[in-house]
Amino acid sequence: MNRLIALVALCLMPLMAAATPVRIKDLANFDGVRGNDLVGYGLVVGLDGTGDSFRNAPFAEDMLAGLLERLGVNVTEDALRSKNVAAVIVTADLPPFARSGSRVDVNVSTIGDAKSLLGGTLVMTPLKAADGNIYAVAQGSIISGGVAVSGEASRVVEGVPTAGTIPVGARVEREVDFDFAQIQDIRIALRNADFTTAARIEDAINREFGAGIASALDGGTVSVDFQRLGQVNPARVLGRIENIVVQPEDRAKVVIDHRSGTIVMGERVRISRVAVSQGNLTLKVAETPMVSQPNPFAEGETVTVPRTFAEITEEPGLGFAEVSGETSLTEVVAGLNALGVRPRDMIDILKTIHSAGALHAELIVD
Repeated sequence: MNRLIALVALCLMPLMAAATPVRIKDLANFDGVRGNDLVGYGLVVGLDGTGDSFRNAPFAEDMLAGLLERLGVNVTEDALRSKNVAAVIVTADLPPFARSGSRVDVNVSTIGDAKSLLGGTLVMTPLKAADGNIYAVAQGSIISGGVAVSGEASRVVEGVPTAGTIPVGARVEREVDFDFAQIQDIRIALRNADFTTAARIEDAINREFGAGIASALDGGTVSVDFQRLGQVNPARVLGRIENIVVQPEDRAKVVIDHRSGTIVMGERVRISRVAVSQGNLTLKVAETPMVSQPNPFAEGETVTVPRTFAEITEEPGLGFAEVSGETSLTEVVAGLNALGVRPRDMIDILKTIHSAGALHAELIVD
């Protein structure tokens, strides 16, 4: 239980820090200042016998034949029996304001039955955006995040050898048309919508510029009108806005991760006065059959006699333990830990308290 207290305290450090004043750039995004997803279909060569089998991945064979044909090499399908080639999907994120000639990272993932991309090289692959235009071209050596070792009867895999990355592996060939200097207004989109935080951002911007240029449209959007400032450079104005410090308003939340048994509570969590009783039942069933057979040279048959052992054990409980309504997170956690239960049981108790209406917080279960 001490581990749970330490874990909750450790996880609460960033939550408590969020209540302190932070910059607007850490709370929101600017409308229009965003990246674009790119995707392409390519071919990886140079694999050590871990590539696609053309019988199960005919698309890899077709692509290799097309590549060799474009390079002036005419081959027949029967001549392509290499296991050193793999068909892959290449993805990348084109950052905002990326200029022609700049480079970005790419991710590479197999789509056939290739066993590993370790040691492979991606051949020149065009990357397209949602509009169908080519914005970048990727090529380079792949850094795989795993390794696979196989023999005649077994295979050991560590990590994911069928996926990898190419740092700065794509060169931008086409820029996204966006004349930022000509915009007249821009919207600030909060990552966590909250009316109080939006109002505080509006007030902070207006105090900084003194012209009433900002107005909160809703809990997640604040509009900034550059026309009220006259002839200004929008980039310089946003540079000042994103560094304005405001104090965000956070909600009371309890986040539970069932897979790892992690519980994270916000500092505003409150619990009304409740009484909790917790206990577990353990059922054990064991089969120990006995074999009965006749003596040597005697008449009779061998018979299997079933023997079953069943037991139900109830762990001793603490009766009803009272958790009083507290005013601080530390006292709430101390009250819950007074029950002396394990982290997994703590999750069930919190869910039950929430169902009873005594947990005054948003319960999020992952």
